[in-house]
Amino acid sequence: MSSPSSGAAPQASWVARGTPAYRRISLALFLAGFATFSLLYCVQPLLPAFVAHFGVTPASSALSLSLTTGCLAVAIVLAGALSEGLGRRGLMFVSMLLAALCNLAASLAPSWETLLAARALEGLLLGGVPAVAMAYLSEEIEPRGLGFAMGLYVGGSALGGMLGRVAMGVMSEYVDWHIALAALSLVNLLAAIGFYLLLPVSRNFVRKTGLGAAYHLRAWGRHLAQPGLLGLFVIAFGLMGVFVGMYNYLGFLLAGTPYSLSPLQVSHVFYAYLFGAIASPVAGALADRFGRAPVLLAGVALMALGVLLTLAPALAAIVAGIVLMTIGFFTAHSVASGWVGRIAREAKGHASSLYLLGYYLGSSLLGAGSGWFMQNTGWSGLVAFMLVLLAAVLAMALRVRQLAKAGA
Repeated sequence: MSSPSSGAAPQASWVARGTPAYRRISLALFLAGFATFSLLYCVQPLLPAFVAHFGVTPASSALSLSLTTGCLAVAIVLAGALSEGLGRRGLMFVSMLLAALCNLAASLAPSWETLLAARALEGLLLGGVPAVAMAYLSEEIEPRGLGFAMGLYVGGSALGGMLGRVAMGVMSEYVDWHIALAALSLVNLLAAIGFYLLLPVSRNFVRKTGLGAAYHLRAWGRHLAQPGLLGLFVIAFGLMGVFVGMYNYLGFLLAGTPYSLSPLQVSHVFYAYLFGAIASPVAGALADRFGRAPVLLAGVALMALGVLLTLAPALAAIVAGIVLMTIGFFTAHSVASGWVGRIAREAKGHASSLYLLGYYLGSSLLGAGSGWFMQNTGWSGLVAFMLVLLAAVLAMALRVRQLAKAGA
C-alpha cells in the first residue's frame, strides 16, 4: 500500500496582520462565511410559503433545512480529508459557486422533490467551505494574528446566518419566494467570484498524494486521541446545541401569551446576529492579546447569563438575554475554532472537519432533542437544560486550558 507523500515542507511563510495580503484573506474568508450560512439558512423563513405552494405539511417543509444541514455535517468530514490532496483555495471556490447554483435551481424547482434534491446537493457542496477555511487560516496567518482573522470569518458566518433568515423573510413579504430565493443565490454567486479574486494562493500548504482511506482514518484517530482537541470538539457540540436550541423554541415563547408576537415580529430577534458578527473579530483580537482560554471562558459565561436572563417576564429582558447569549456564543466559537488549528500539528483539515462535525451534530441532536424539555416542562425547563449543558461546556473549557498549560 502506498504511503502518503508530499514535497518537502517549506519553511512557513506567515501572512502578517496589517499587510495587504492579510486584509485580502480576511475579506475573502468573510465572504466565504457569509455565503455558507446565508445559503444554509435562507429557507427557514420560507417554510410557510413552501406549505402553501407545494401542499406539504409543516413538518415536511422543514426538510428543506434539515436535509441541507445533515448533508453538510457528512460532507464537512469528507471535504477536510479531500482538501489535503486537492488544495484549499480551489475547493472552497468550487463549493461556493456550485452551492449557489444549486440554491438558484431550488428557486426554480417545479416540484417539492426537486427542491429537496437541490437543497440536499447544496449541503454536500457547502461542506467544502467551513473545514477548509479553518485549515487555510491556521496554515497561512501568523499565530498572533490568527484570532482576528478567524473572528472575521465567524463574523461573516453570523451576518450570513442573519441575512439568510431576516432578509428572506422581509423580501418574501413583498415579492414571490421564488424571486427572493433567486436573488439571494445571485448575491452568493458574486460572493464566490469575489472570494476567488481576493484569496491569495496558499503559501504553506503542502499537497499530499497517495492518501488512501487508512491515512484519513489514522489522521482522524490521532486527533481524537489528543485530549485538547477532543475537548474542543465536545465544546463545539455543546455550544451549538445550546445556541440552536434556544433559537429553535424562542418563537414559541414569543408567539404565546402574554407577548403574542407575529411571525414577522419574531423574525426581528435574528438581528441579534449583528452583535455576534461584531463580537467574533473582537473576541479573536482579545484572544491574540490575552490568550484563548480566558476569552473562551468569558464567552461561555456570557452565554449562561443570557440564557438565564430569558426567564425574566419582561420582553425587553428576554431580548437582552438573547443578545447576550448570541455575543457569548460567537465569542466562544470564534476562539475555540481558532484554537483547533493551533493544537493540531498536522492534517489540519481533518482536525477542522472533526470540530465542525461536533458543531453540526450539536445543532442537530441537541437543537432537536431540547424540544422535549420545552414540550414537557415549558420554557423554564428548557432554560434549566441549557444551563446544565453550558456548565458541562465550561468544565470542558477549564480542562482544555489545563491541558494547554501542560502542553498536552
